[in-house]
Amino acid sequence: MEPQSNQTSPLIPIAIIFGFALIALAIFFTNKDSEPVPVQSTPDSTSGDQVSDGKPRVVDATDYIYGNPNAPILMIEYSDYECPFCKQYHTTMNQIMDEYGISGKIAWVYRQFPLTQLHPNAAKISEAGLCVGNIGGNEAFWKFTNRIFEERDINAPTNVTRLPQYAIDAGVSQNDYIKCMNDERMKEAVLASAEDAFKIGARGTPYTVLVVGGQQAIINGAQPYNVVREIVQSLIDQIDGKTDVTPKTP
Repeated sequence: MEPQSNQTSPLIPIAIIFGFALIALAIFFTNKDSEPVPVQSTPDSTSGDQVSDGKPRVVDATDYIYGNPNAPILMIEYSDYECPFCKQYHTTMNQIMDEYGISGKIAWVYRQFPLTQLHPNAAKISEAGLCVGNIGGNEAFWKFTNRIFEERDINAPTNVTRLPQYAIDAGVSQNDYIKCMNDERMKEAVLASAEDAFKIGARGTPYTVLVVGGQQAIINGAQPYNVVREIVQSLIDQIDGKTDVTPKTP
């Protein structure tokens, strides 16, 4: 689960940015005419809150990244370990990374957005994930995160008494884990991540910001694998020059 070796990001031609805008529109219109996408919403969310031009904070060394950190396509997911739709989407994203991660053209960034009004234990699990990552690094974080989603029944809460064992299995010392969980900085980090998600317009989970060449689009909810794959493949085709997205003149 470690990020692939750093690679230089290719320049993003203007045609690709244009094509990215078309993909953003495609996401919007596809969702508009289809069945509602599974998304776990905060109790006070409203439809008007979904529109935002805010941008997520820049990816940095504090983030946990699966794939090439310098990939031209970033998928920044704000997620809740207790959300049933996040469990579905986590499976989808692992499939996407299994298929496309080796190319070095896509990276998956996982950020915490616990919906504590719906899931009282979600913040504690987020703190545990950050502790595991802080102590054991990127690989340990992804082992812990995958374990949480794999072992939890889709509509059942996580057994929080097993969190220390999950941390140990990810390669972290139990003493270090307990010490970290008593550190207020982890609580502050989770809160800051949730505030960032809310600031950019997230009102439910999963909420994914797709970033290419400084442009962004939102994948809201647990979009199925075929939809996410189509989006990713289209962007990669544009980067590889296989798709002409330049407007045609009469």
